[in-house]
Amino acid sequence: MSQTNPETTPLHTLNPLTRFSDRAADYVNYRPSYPAAAIDIILEGLAPPTQLLAADIGAGTGISSRLLGKKGVSVIAVEPNAAMREASEPHPLVEYRDGTAEVTNLADASVDLVTSFQAFHWFNPEPTLWEFWRILKPSGRLAVVWNHRDREDTFTAEYTRIVRAASNVERVDERMKFVDPLLVSPHFVNLREYIFVYRQELDLTGLIGRSMSYSSVPRSGPMQQQLVAGLRDLYQLFANEDGFVYIVHSTSVHILSAIES
Repeated sequence: MSQTNPETTPLHTLNPLTRFSDRAADYVNYRPSYPAAAIDIILEGLAPPTQLLAADIGAGTGISSRLLGKKGVSVIAVEPNAAMREASEPHPLVEYRDGTAEVTNLADASVDLVTSFQAFHWFNPEPTLWEFWRILKPSGRLAVVWNHRDREDTFTAEYTRIVRAASNVERVDERMKFVDPLLVSPHFVNLREYIFVYRQELDLTGLIGRSMSYSSVPRSGPMQQQLVAGLRDLYQLFANEDGFVYIVHSTSVHILSAIES
């Protein structure tokens, strides 16, 4: 099977605008959320949430957008994939719009906060960060968030091994190198990083569905069958008396301030 190595291939060149089109339903049902503390730290020190307008870029089916909306923030959820937008759950404070990270179609200095949850690695970093700076108000805030699977947790490590074996990329959970553009951007300063723990509770259907939400995992064929068989065996070994297993995440939140023009 042909493999692509994200160590050498920029992910923004791997058709990120449409590659999740057939994963929208699995995204809605099985992708993990984010810890409440992560949302709180993003908003800490800003104006009251009801006075904020945020742009959530690469919003997917709106998991993070709705979390911000539940805090009272008005959110423009920018997502280029029509299937993902159509699968999103409505929220009165969330407006879904077509757009990319590089071309959001938002006005200059129009938002107080830009967020990107589990998506920044799919963006072309240089034009993206310029676009984020352009749409932010002076001294606006950028928050980039990832859920990293915890390799120290036995179940999570074995789950990761099984998914990688069936994946058409060599690494499916390597994100930290994508922080580098944040460190060298001429548009943002004062990088702060926070780490939180998040446990996703899943039954067997959820465990398989979570895996099928990855764009790198085949949806049919021998490798998909191998994946499902491996996950069934893993579930039988680790499920508790209530029928649940837990994928443990280390949620990293990177917060930066926009440089005033």
